[in-house]
Amino acid sequence: MPVARFQVGDTVMGRWPGSSLYYEVKVLSYDAKTQLFTVIYKDGTELELKDADIKSLTGFKQAPGRSRSRSRSRSPARTRRSRSRSPARTSRRSSSRTTEARKEKLKEVLEVRLIPVAVPIENNSNNKHDKKEENDTSKKVIEKTEEESENQVGGRYNLRRRKEQGDGQPVEVVKKLELNLPQATPQEVRRTTELEFGGRIGVVFWLLILPVMVLALLVLCTQKDASLLSFPLTPLPLHSLWDWQVFGIVLLWLLFQAVLSLLPIGKVVEGVPLKNGKTLKYRINGFYALIISVIAVGTAIYNEVDLSYVHTHFLQFYTSALLISILLSIYLFIRSRLASDDQRSPAGNSGYAIYDFFMGRELNPRIKSFDIKFFCEMRPGLIGWLVINFAMLQAEMKHQNLDFPSSAMILVNVFQMLWVADGLWHEEKLLTMVDIVYDGFGFMLAFGDLAWVPFTFTSQAYYLVNHPNDLSVFWIVAIVLINIVGYYIFRKSNSQKFAFKRNPSDPTLSHLKTIQTATGKRLIVSGLWGFVRHPNYLGDIVMALAWSLSCGFTHVIPYFYLIYLILLLVHRNARVEHQCRKNYGVAWQEYCNVVRYRIFPGIY
Repeated sequence: MPVARFQVGDTVMGRWPGSSLYYEVKVLSYDAKTQLFTVIYKDGTELELKDADIKSLTGFKQAPGRSRSRSRSRSPARTRRSRSRSPARTSRRSSSRTTEARKEKLKEVLEVRLIPVAVPIENNSNNKHDKKEENDTSKKVIEKTEEESENQVGGRYNLRRRKEQGDGQPVEVVKKLELNLPQATPQEVRRTTELEFGGRIGVVFWLLILPVMVLALLVLCTQKDASLLSFPLTPLPLHSLWDWQVFGIVLLWLLFQAVLSLLPIGKVVEGVPLKNGKTLKYRINGFYALIISVIAVGTAIYNEVDLSYVHTHFLQFYTSALLISILLSIYLFIRSRLASDDQRSPAGNSGYAIYDFFMGRELNPRIKSFDIKFFCEMRPGLIGWLVINFAMLQAEMKHQNLDFPSSAMILVNVFQMLWVADGLWHEEKLLTMVDIVYDGFGFMLAFGDLAWVPFTFTSQAYYLVNHPNDLSVFWIVAIVLINIVGYYIFRKSNSQKFAFKRNPSDPTLSHLKTIQTATGKRLIVSGLWGFVRHPNYLGDIVMALAWSLSCGFTHVIPYFYLIYLILLLVHRNARVEHQCRKNYGVAWQEYCNVVRYRIFPGIY
């Protein structure tokens, strides 16, 4: 077993991934299996570095008589160009005899603006940098640093309008360096040590309780008195839970949606770079799949197909979807054993079989170009949600002898159709979500996509079949306004976040104020994102409130989705903020000081 050159607690110089810059770091741990050091920078950012990217401090110390003169020449108010020199030439002569070719080359060099932590470095704003030119075959200029002091946290981050940052005027130090920056090399995913959802015992609980919870919800929706006290205590007969014909229909639906996802229509885009250094390509044609599915359902209705069959056999449809999600999870777990380390999820690589089965060991399982996780996230469950809702609308008219659906049923169908259509229209934005870039594809997502979403998100429509609710004009207007407000917050914030991640220099976003982090990323602290840290969560919850209000106040069952969504997003908020705190260090704390509330302004 290889012996680590450095010990935990040592202060060393670490190369920033993808560059030739070295900064002072502290060793936190060493993984003998992956041979990676976990180091921390002075602003709290943690990274994993290879042994070759770490050097001792002594190699960076300069001769005593030289350090002071170089430090004076690098005042924060001055700019300087680095020059590549041969051993026979002096540094002072080379600048006075710059040729035209040299001037042309200087136009192409990389400008690094060292505003306080404005680029991916961990040095503070008053640090002084010492260069050491090495004459190799490519004559690269490598800048190695030595930190001399540490500023206070409050002086590190530059909070200003983004258009002011682009005015070309240096805030601290502007240097032009001739750098040949290599691309970041993929790193192995280390073992998952921070277990979520209650750890090994917690995931066993969720594995058992989640399928039962959905079944209990569906049974309550069919009761005339849909209260918890009226839950039937006798076991359900087997024929009410299973039917092979229903199972075949579910399989055909999945196959139909899979074929639609493979159609050569829609654009192909690249996802965000993953932790293993790869960038995957995705076919974006979900909205086309929705249109084709609507046409198919309309054709079936025109041919007098009775969609209320879905309502009559709803429990059987659920158990079929549950079985398929379990079988899919088993397949994913088995195939993940053949996946390389860099293909495994950082959230599901604990080594505990049950935990990894629940969280998912493989990050983006694919069969050639068919991405299983991306397909399941948006297609069969969400489009199936709309089909189920319309089937419930027909069932309400049939069971209640109505010539026209109730106002509540119409509102629920329209609101949720808008939500699904919007999601599929902006399908590309899914590629930046934590489900795609961080979570593995295991039982949690497979069950959630194929069983939880289509059978709990339809609970309002399923409830209204046996409990129709005619709303007054006042309530119709009020509920519509609530949904519009929620949708505006949800869509505006999500679109803004996606555009900023794709292109932070977009002129349409120049009015936003930001905080820069040590990794080079910026955190928005104005507009909706300055109102709360997760305005998209807030908008989603406001819309869910409108959906539930449509069902009235008689029972709590229609509010199950609202309660679940609040718990889900509060938990997701905790997961996201935990990762952000690790990635951005004290920059995230500075951001939290500016934007105090997480989801609910003035409350949480």
